[in-house]
Amino acid sequence: MKRVNLIIGACVLTTGAAIGLKLHAADHKDGPAEMNDPAADITDLYGWMSTDKTQVNLVMDVYPNAPAGTMFSDATLYVFHLNSAATFGGTATETKIICGFDSTQKITCWVGSGESVTGDASATAGITSASGKTRVFAGLRDDPFFFNLTGFKATVADVIAAAPTLTFDGTGCPALDATTSGTLVAQLAHGTAGAAPANDFAGQNVQSIVIQVATSLVTPGGKFLGVWASTHARG
Repeated sequence: MKRVNLIIGACVLTTGAAIGLKLHAADHKDGPAEMNDPAADITDLYGWMSTDKTQVNLVMDVYPNAPAGTMFSDATLYVFHLNSAATFGGTATETKIICGFDSTQKITCWVGSGESVTGDASATAGITSASGKTRVFAGLRDDPFFFNLTGFKATVADVIAAAPTLTFDGTGCPALDATTSGTLVAQLAHGTAGAAPANDFAGQNVQSIVIQVATSLVTPGGKFLGVWASTHARG
């Protein structure tokens, strides 16, 4: 099973009028088991609400660096877990959105126990349930994740090399002069001095499942909503 969580505390949706958050969790590098089954390997999870709070938008991306012609696995279930509560940190009620594909790539998604949608969801507009409360798209998309992996690796190597000579303050933070600190920050942002921001995921694709669902369907426990995702072998 592969699982990705939105960080608790920083990443909670609420249906109240005062707050509307866009949330993101990422996991682009995994162990051998997940990498050997890329169609079940979650790279990113996104969640946000419509401005009027009547709809929840969810995106699960799988299959890192997916080539053209990639298909979703008909042996995998893709699951969004939505935990709603009346108060922040209170007892939550879980609603699952479970999606599966057949061999022709038709998708079926079940929202809780009373809502479902099925069909070919590869067109940009997706497909909509009979009630009109759920809309689904599934297909190949450009990887939205932005990260300078090259600069990150170079910075890690520099820090490891400098570690034996570093001194630390009472809180455990290393004492770095402004020049060294600035060089490391610039390297993380750009990879090389003076270069434009680098994105090592540019031009890569992922398989995306995008769902828009009525807030009323996924908040039986209250207006505070936490989201995580998982993939499972189909029994």
